[in-house]
Amino acid sequence: MEKINTFSKILAFISLSALAVWIGSYLTRLFLVYQLFDGPDLNLQSFITEQNISGVLTSILPAILTHFLAYIVMFLMFLIFIVTSKISLKENGWLFIILVIVLVMATFEIYLMTIDYKIITDLMRQNFDSNLIISMLRERIKVLSSYPIVAVLSHISIFYFIIFQPLTKSDKN
Repeated sequence: MEKINTFSKILAFISLSALAVWIGSYLTRLFLVYQLFDGPDLNLQSFITEQNISGVLTSILPAILTHFLAYIVMFLMFLIFIVTSKISLKENGWLFIILVIVLVMATFEIYLMTIDYKIITDLMRQNFDSNLIISMLRERIKVLSSYPIVAVLSHISIFYFIIFQPLTKSDKN
């Protein structure tokens, strides 16, 4: 891999840091949201009542917001890094694989982020309809049920590709 400038290194650092935050907040968000529901029918847990539902939903807002913002930062900084670093994707297969992972997963994430955006904007209001929020959370779980596992494992594999840099073409003249 050829030398990259300082600006590109900063972009790579920000992108990787945002990726780490995104993975952590994604897992946190998954654990928090799945704890609200019981069974395959996604009925609310028995301890969640009309009196405490707004507090429970408000408490998961930071995890959803962190997940939302970290992905945007990671995605944008990575794309800017690819453009500014001028690293040859042809000679660095590992970077090409990372780019494919990010772009393929972005299509699903952008769709899910539209649901998240509605949830975030509703939760930011003082008087929100908890039934609407619960139905959006259920919709997000039902739409792509096994996607979170694939997304997390794919994005974790990015760190493997960065560390070991497989499929790098060497210059042997």
